[in-house]
Amino acid sequence: MKIVIINYGAGNIQSIKFAIQRLGYEAVLSSDPEEIKAADKVIFPGVGEASSAMQKLKDSGLDTLVPKLKQPVLGICLGMQLMCKYTEEGDTQGLGIFDVDVVRFDNQVKVPQIGWNQIESLQSNLFLGVEEKEYIYLVHSYYAPVINETIAVSNYGLPYSTALHKDNFYGTQFHPEKSSVVGEKILKNFLIIK
Repeated sequence: MKIVIINYGAGNIQSIKFAIQRLGYEAVLSSDPEEIKAADKVIFPGVGEASSAMQKLKDSGLDTLVPKLKQPVLGICLGMQLMCKYTEEGDTQGLGIFDVDVVRFDNQVKVPQIGWNQIESLQSNLFLGVEEKEYIYLVHSYYAPVINETIAVSNYGLPYSTALHKDNFYGTQFHPEKSSVVGEKILKNFLIIK
């Protein structure tokens, strides 16, 4: 199986690569469109600020490639947010895969949310073997509201989407590569999704 982690200069890609190695697989880091298109599974990471990350995608032409991919794609953290229609962070148009606007947590809660939180309302084969209210690791100031494509919810002042799914696209607001045994299970589930 060929696993490609999209390397566009806005991701904590080494920790994802190591997490995949711990599961017994190898992943390639690449920004080459042909290599990405030829992959069996694609991971779309993201760390940092949305507008500069989106600009890096545009500079490499990957902003038009990613939404057209046909194999399973997993967006992580900012990667998931960039798969949405729009994010308030940097007033940024996203890739439009998920029809939702990403918004900032209000001042009622400490921002960013950093640390462990529970996931519930799990609704996808991405969460096979994962119990309701398991803990996952998050670092974020912006969130996607709950929509029809929401497959997991966390609560931080209000319920929000911690995972989304539409067609061959999956997104997690949390970092599976930093979420211990639960995160490894979710990554493994993604790698065996048809």
